[in-house]
Amino acid sequence: SNNSFINSSSYDGFRKMIADEFNYVYIINLKGNARTSGERRRQEGGNIFDDQIRVGVAIYFLVKKEGEKGCKILYDEVQDYAKAEAKLSYITDKTLKDIDFERIVPSPRNNWINLADNDFETLLPVIDKDVKGGKSEKAIFKLFSSGLKTQRDEWVYDLSAKDLETKVKYMIDIYTQTLANPKNKDKHLIKWDRELDKYLDRKIEKEFSKHQINKALYRPYFSQLLYFDKNFNGMTYQWFDIFNQKDNKNKFIVVPGLASPKDFHTLCSPNIVDLNCFPAGGQCLPLYRYTDAGERVENITNWGLEQFTTHYQNQKITKEDIFHYTYAVLHHPAYRKKYELNLKRDFPRIPFYEDFFKWADWGKALMALHIDYETVAPFGLKTINAKEPKEQPKAKLKADKETGEIVLDENTTLSGVPAMAWQYKLGNRSALEWVLDQYKESKPKDPTIREKFNTYHFADYKKQVIDLLNRVCTVSVQTMDIINQMTSDEGMQKEL
Repeated sequence: SNNSFINSSSYDGFRKMIADEFNYVYIINLKGNARTSGERRRQEGGNIFDDQIRVGVAIYFLVKKEGEKGCKILYDEVQDYAKAEAKLSYITDKTLKDIDFERIVPSPRNNWINLADNDFETLLPVIDKDVKGGKSEKAIFKLFSSGLKTQRDEWVYDLSAKDLETKVKYMIDIYTQTLANPKNKDKHLIKWDRELDKYLDRKIEKEFSKHQINKALYRPYFSQLLYFDKNFNGMTYQWFDIFNQKDNKNKFIVVPGLASPKDFHTLCSPNIVDLNCFPAGGQCLPLYRYTDAGERVENITNWGLEQFTTHYQNQKITKEDIFHYTYAVLHHPAYRKKYELNLKRDFPRIPFYEDFFKWADWGKALMALHIDYETVAPFGLKTINAKEPKEQPKAKLKADKETGEIVLDENTTLSGVPAMAWQYKLGNRSALEWVLDQYKESKPKDPTIREKFNTYHFADYKKQVIDLLNRVCTVSVQTMDIINQMTSDEGMQKEL
């Protein structure tokens, strides 16, 4: 079966049930998960089904023995980097008696492997994920939310305000026609889902409003315009409680969702954040939240403030200082390395480091860079144009890290990208690569969008992309400068 049953946080309850129901559990982990990347992907080796599937595979023997109590969990895994043929030979040439299984003692939270032996559980929780409604009391942040899940991205996102307005007006027109005559509903004309069907049944009327167009962070360092609407945005979670378009003071720290296959990463934005901004989704931690009357309220809990002021014996620490401190800590390589396994299974927890305000200053500086990435000074990459340019050059949008070049299309290349810029990564991509990936031309999945509204061409945004890459290059280099300050500080090294 799928080997995610072994270590995915989504299956904590499943593992508990297995241990409750059976007396012996034998597991042979054959690995082969192709949904990983980098060195981890190479370690996974070949898939035992000749790479016809992308998920990792394990063999489970679940034994129930009458009259026995308790459960013994016995675990074995193939070597890293093994090819499919070697894995097949391994299980063909052995019986269970031939395998030297390792006895597993589950953790209190039903983890079986990759158990972390550190002080993570003693650190301050960023959020309390067990509290209903996304509201924490004994955690640093009270309210938190998943990113926005529109369920119709191609309809409500766009780089062009004009094109977005055209799409949304068409969608509202079809919805209104269907509202007038539900029997003539055409499920192919616009993107219908369960929520929109409910609004139709409740006879909720809609009309277009330019005031509902807002800027949103769709992917790292790639913003689009969003038509922010409760009825057309699928799952809005707590966004109407943490975002107020009349107030531009809020900021959101974004962390990966649980069970992310990528290395831990984080980002900050003043705008609405899409659910899939990060590869495995994300949770957004706001500086503020808003009351029903639209009043802005600090979202750092009084409990969280008390923990910091008491530990550091300093009543001058503010909730915004804690916000900045948290952002800095989440960027620290030593923190990410020490708690790597924990961060793959749980939401972050925050330690107390010496010199609180040094960390808060680093976090504030990082936040300014990441929020203002479109307005920081351009890096000054050199633009190289072809001597004989083509009239309709084919878009490339490829990076060559060894030469420090970015090939935009058949006519234009940017050069002079420093090696340090590629080191600033969010998941398995550098910030620069995120930009390149998002501006590529692709065929829309939605048939109506593909037929009526497929207007994107890279050539129309080429100058904009050149400017953006220059600025994101600046952000990348300066981010790494700050991170290197963290790692080179003697006091920080001694403490960690």
